[in-house]
Amino acid sequence: MSLSTAIATAQPYIKAPLIYKGKVRELYDLGEYYLIAVTDQISAFDYVLNPAVPDKGNVLNMLSRYWFEQTALLQPNHVIHTDVSLLGDIITDPELMKDRIMVTKKAERIDIECVVRGYITGGGWRQYIETGEVNGIKLPEGMHKNERFPQPIFTPAAKNDVGHDEDISVARMKELVGADLTDELEAKSIKLYQFAHDYCEKRGIILADTKFEFGLIDGKVILIDELFTPDSSRFWAKANYALDTEIDSMDKEPVRTYLSGSGWDKNSEPDPLPADVVAATSQRYRDIMNLLIK
Repeated sequence: MSLSTAIATAQPYIKAPLIYKGKVRELYDLGEYYLIAVTDQISAFDYVLNPAVPDKGNVLNMLSRYWFEQTALLQPNHVIHTDVSLLGDIITDPELMKDRIMVTKKAERIDIECVVRGYITGGGWRQYIETGEVNGIKLPEGMHKNERFPQPIFTPAAKNDVGHDEDISVARMKELVGADLTDELEAKSIKLYQFAHDYCEKRGIILADTKFEFGLIDGKVILIDELFTPDSSRFWAKANYALDTEIDSMDKEPVRTYLSGSGWDKNSEPDPLPADVVAATSQRYRDIMNLLIK
């Protein structure tokens, strides 16, 4: 895949009402359906950074498309099609947008981020060393950072459109959305995680954790948003796996590393990213896609 033109917004290329603009995804109204466009914006520490990263949006969209296809029999999803040629003059630059768009069903979003952890790392590890628990789940003493759980655990978060999502217990989720729906989402999330973990393992990759979003159409649960991308999942190279260390994740790690060592205070607008950091990050996204889609 040749390096694409980076775009920070898809608005100049789409003739449809914009109804939601996130850090990466933009949602347009097509009447009966939604049009999701994925940009090359990149964020870290709650800031959207400049410049955008070439090919990031393409990779995220193509990976989601691939995973939605692979899991369609396991769990129905919201995808109608990803063919830019079917959108006619709604798309003003079909070549630029061809790998960035997804036409989807309109679902009522369930305001819970369904997180599955196969390994204790990241935010889960930070909870554990402070409390001995993760999202209210009591864990054995003496666990090691990056240790694999005997069985994946479900650690939901209440979604907030502004600020951080809030880690909650399964009991709290039942209070918010009901016990039956909670049990259904937990079972579906773990089944999807196990499918992808086994798939990745055969390709020399560990899927450490991931998050899902679900919606409702006519009362039935449907998988929405994105699926098993470097923005929604933590991928490790199997060769790099080790306990009690920080494992380099296969995503925007070059950006995090640069920012952490740059002296930036994380409370003010950061300076533009250096060209070499942008190039390295772009390559990371292309590499993980090439490893997963063979």
